[in-house]
Amino acid sequence: MKNRIRYSLAVALLVLLPAGGIALAVLDTPADRQDPRRWLQENYAKQEVMIPMRDGVSLFTSIYSPRRMTGESSYPILMRRTPYSCSPYGADEYPYSIGPNPDYARDGYIIIYQDVRGCWMSEGEFVNMTPHVADKQGREDIDESTDTWDTIEWLINNLDGHNGRVGLWGISYPGFYAAASMIDAHPALKAVSPQAPIADWWYDDFHHHGAFFLAHAYGFERGFGQARPEPTTERKPPVTDFWTPDGYAYYMDLGPLKNADERYFKGRIAFWNAMMDHPNYDAFWQARNILPHLHDVAPAVMTVGGWFDAEDLYGPLNIYRSIEEKNPGITNFLVMGPWPHGGWARGTGERLGNVPFAGEPSVYYQQNIEWPFFNYYLKDRGEPNFPEAWVYETGADQWHTFPDWPPSQAEAGTFYLHSDGALAADLPARSTEGYAEFISDPDKPVPFTEEIATGMTRPYMTDDQRFAARRPDVLVYQTPVLEADVTLAGPVIADLWVSTSVTDADWVVKLIDVYPLEAEDWPDLPPGRHTGGYQMMVRSEVIRGRFRNDPARPEPFEPGVPTRVRLPLQDILHTFRAGHRIMIQVQSTWFPLVDCNPQTFVENIYYADEADFRTATHRVYCTAPHASRIEVGVMPAGWKR
Repeated sequence: MKNRIRYSLAVALLVLLPAGGIALAVLDTPADRQDPRRWLQENYAKQEVMIPMRDGVSLFTSIYSPRRMTGESSYPILMRRTPYSCSPYGADEYPYSIGPNPDYARDGYIIIYQDVRGCWMSEGEFVNMTPHVADKQGREDIDESTDTWDTIEWLINNLDGHNGRVGLWGISYPGFYAAASMIDAHPALKAVSPQAPIADWWYDDFHHHGAFFLAHAYGFERGFGQARPEPTTERKPPVTDFWTPDGYAYYMDLGPLKNADERYFKGRIAFWNAMMDHPNYDAFWQARNILPHLHDVAPAVMTVGGWFDAEDLYGPLNIYRSIEEKNPGITNFLVMGPWPHGGWARGTGERLGNVPFAGEPSVYYQQNIEWPFFNYYLKDRGEPNFPEAWVYETGADQWHTFPDWPPSQAEAGTFYLHSDGALAADLPARSTEGYAEFISDPDKPVPFTEEIATGMTRPYMTDDQRFAARRPDVLVYQTPVLEADVTLAGPVIADLWVSTSVTDADWVVKLIDVYPLEAEDWPDLPPGRHTGGYQMMVRSEVIRGRFRNDPARPEPFEPGVPTRVRLPLQDILHTFRAGHRIMIQVQSTWFPLVDCNPQTFVENIYYADEADFRTATHRVYCTAPHASRIEVGVMPAGWKR
């Protein structure tokens, strides 16, 4: 959008947009800016309706329609479906803002919010990540695709003032509903933007390669996971409170994971117990994977993710890839910026924790990417000049566009781990002593952050890792000081050869940008924080070792036997500047982000007893034929020209 309507307008004006059309005239006074709800009440009519689905269940839907927009006779519909409530409830109750940002209301969009099946004021039963029904036989075969179709069909036939086009967006769980809407899509659905979407719950949110994200799952489910017997506008309080702000202490006191329900949840969180009863990637989890079903996608798709999304990084990257593979020729592009979960929709995006980012990346995205996408496909404004990938380069703070992702110009590169702590492109010399080892004690796990918090912190993915590097149970490998910039692009894979003195272990790998010791401080650092020597985590991932060969069929380690563990760390576009170092850290605990592996192979790890938890010696091998390495894509010199 070349002329962005802001709340700072003080007079009535007409805004000319790229296609030459007139958007709307608005009067924005100081009083309006102080109370944006007043502006919405004056300019938008609100309806609350129950929309019937094909199986007889009705879904609560809030509709905000322009009252007196100028320059257009009809308006597109932009919708979000959510389990998190479309409040405020009541035909006379208005929120502060509607749409992805306030510009959409001011330019004339019909904005729709819907409580998904079984949530808040909608009828029916809520099912977490509703499994897709691929072979529907009748009206009782429902899923999120059918609920979206039925909603759009009702809106098109019963709503006045629309132009026949519908767009759908959503962040996080609503991103999953957006992705599901694309399957067998209604013909009126023209543009869809899954943002930080859940794709497969074995790799998103609560699990990462089978490792259980304890702090996130526990904090989320204690509030969200309670049963809702009947429609309601009331939010239930969490089933339990944290007795201390120190999450590390809280979860250490909890002990084995089975104690969570016995001590705190007491059967009130059904999905928690379902997770505990399904420790492997069985049919329960396989059904909660949207990726195999993304065939015959007709709408234009813009998938959005954040490089530092602590919840759903797997989802956007793999939904984009799945659509690309299964639907050649459609408009399908990827946007990745330097954001935490949903960070593109709030603030300017100029900082995450300690780390600054240049160029107001959230504002850039809203103005130059998201707005043109919906305006083109829903209003015929602008041009469809969308690249295959619109990606922010961290480390150098620049946006780039690519005709493919990962970039085809990236060359395959390898960094080998050496037993002396070096990280180099050269294969280590053969040696019978080519390993490094450490002792992993479940009673003294490595913390995932220096912050004192009960949950998964948003900025942990850029945290300074010096606190971990200085522990004896964390292995550290790093390059010499770089003589020139090195840009890594696309997937990063840790290909490790490891052994353990026990029968089970988790493996955590972190890719880190080490700043020079003399680096100048970033602005606005908290007291006691400094940029000199900062170990900025660029990417990290974990795998529960029992799933190294098959997530559905766990298997123990044979003590002392070198074993291969391949761990995808997801994608990056990051430049390690000259004068910096590239570092890899390897560890086996990451607490309480990930629950402690007992390090004894048991059938169901979530029901392990105190006696199952054992201290172990873990080794990482560094020489042929067991050379551990990091596989990356490396951009050639001069790639930015």
